[in-house]
Amino acid sequence: MVNKAAMEKKTKNRKRQHLIQLAGVLLVLLLINLISSMLFTRFDLTSEKRYTLSPSTKKILKNLDDIVFFRVYLEGDFPAGFKRLQSETKELLDEFRAYNKNIQYEFINPSANENVQERNDTYQLLMEQGLQPTNLQVKTKSGLDQQVIFPGALVTYKNNEAPIELLDAQINVPPEAVLNNSIQNLEYKFTNAIRKISRKKKPVIAFVRGHGELDDDETFDIAATLAEDYIVDRLVLNGQVNALVNRSLIDSVNNEYKVLPKYAAIIIAKPGSVFPPKDKFIIDQYIMYGGKVLWLIDPVFASMDSIQRQESTVAVQNDIGLRDQLFTYGARLNENLVMDLVALSIPLRTGQIGNQPQISFFPWYYFPLLTPFSKHPIVKNLNTIKTQFVSSIDTIKSVKVKKTILLQTSPYSRLVPVPAMISLAITREQPDERFYSGPPQTVAVLLEGVFPSDFRNRIPPSIAEAKEIGFKAYSNSTAMIVVSDGDIIRNQFYKGKPLPLGYDQFTRETFGNKDFILNALNYLTDGADLISLRSRELKLSLLDKTKVNKNRLLWQMFNLLAPVFLVVLVGLVLVWLRKRKYAA
Repeated sequence: MVNKAAMEKKTKNRKRQHLIQLAGVLLVLLLINLISSMLFTRFDLTSEKRYTLSPSTKKILKNLDDIVFFRVYLEGDFPAGFKRLQSETKELLDEFRAYNKNIQYEFINPSANENVQERNDTYQLLMEQGLQPTNLQVKTKSGLDQQVIFPGALVTYKNNEAPIELLDAQINVPPEAVLNNSIQNLEYKFTNAIRKISRKKKPVIAFVRGHGELDDDETFDIAATLAEDYIVDRLVLNGQVNALVNRSLIDSVNNEYKVLPKYAAIIIAKPGSVFPPKDKFIIDQYIMYGGKVLWLIDPVFASMDSIQRQESTVAVQNDIGLRDQLFTYGARLNENLVMDLVALSIPLRTGQIGNQPQISFFPWYYFPLLTPFSKHPIVKNLNTIKTQFVSSIDTIKSVKVKKTILLQTSPYSRLVPVPAMISLAITREQPDERFYSGPPQTVAVLLEGVFPSDFRNRIPPSIAEAKEIGFKAYSNSTAMIVVSDGDIIRNQFYKGKPLPLGYDQFTRETFGNKDFILNALNYLTDGADLISLRSRELKLSLLDKTKVNKNRLLWQMFNLLAPVFLVVLVGLVLVWLRKRKYAA
């Protein structure tokens, strides 16, 4: 009787302990949920931190006060590579939504409609909205089928909409690397799109005019594209000292003024005439007060028009009076032309059959194709860039100025000093590779830091207004980009209408010129924070296809039998442990 009462008491105590333990667990879980609702954190255990958003992305997401809706056109039956792009895009948007519930998205298959006419209308609408189609070859039971996809997205915020191209086309790059590079740039593309459509005020930039620069038609496409992100102005300096800076009185007692740049950046695109000292001074002081400049300068003058008429021309120095000023800032534009075996092909008439001229394409070594190898975010993973009559650039030693090479020619290049005879005859000859032995020549450089004024020891008497803006001998910390080719920003024309920048109407290839200009200006105007997202790297882990094909049966049997073996092994171990425990 005593034993029975003791056992009942023991059982009650055990139940009470279990209830207390259960209540304790529930209380701990409740406290964890309460704390987690107040303190937000996420853990990224990947080696390259692929699921960790940058501080600039988090800041932009935090400031969103309305719905941002993404329509992603990556739904359907895709090859494995595009499935990976699809899943990475979804994971990134989920990560965005974890930081701001205003992020919403939908994945859409633009080819889902079985009606051919309606499907084509959908394709046309997407192209009008800024998305470009891609043709895929998909393996089916009947063979290979062509599939049209739109690897892009449309983002909407309030009344604003912007397209996002998710696939980074790159010439002569394997498809696996193209997809991996596209995945690496997803955060930058989505964050940049949100920034563009959500910011309340656009920065102001200006094309400088009045010195034979490219006209509005020649820069039509890039100006129209820049107008989506900036207010684009055209400015004739005309000797006005305050053309690029604002001077305002901040202390009337001590007669102190504050000078600020009027423009976030200025573009000097292929000037063809001499800059007067006063205009050079205006640009110099704009830089001294923190202004940013994209210099697109031709040190040498050479014309394809002359070559097409006479089959030859003479390349001469293009003296516009800026070489000494750029030398002071840290870049020396050399008076030469770079010839490169990796060059753009041009069409030449080689004969005629009946009334039809016969056209063939020949590499024109004076038009180097630049494949960016720099890891700098301005050019990382960019498509090949086409140039015309480009010269080499040397950098000048300066303690306070950092130089970063952005673009170089291939190792198969050579330098031709000017004056030089240029003739189409070289297209009819096999090049002697011994003369094209490099080294690669720099044609675009980024300069950052504190620059000395080109007028610090000599202010011409004609610039009497120098005191009006408060002359500075050394700049605030700023940046500029120097490119030794003005045509890099020039669009072609077809039947009098401008074509997209970077598109070559003869080879029908699209090069990376537009992206280079956009990235350069984004870096100059917004700094390195956002565009540095383009420099992040994700490891591309690919199977060795040779080994896979060679040992296909072995790996198939391993994948089939290994899980079964493990389950049986675990079961046997559990049975043995149970027998051992209860054998006594």
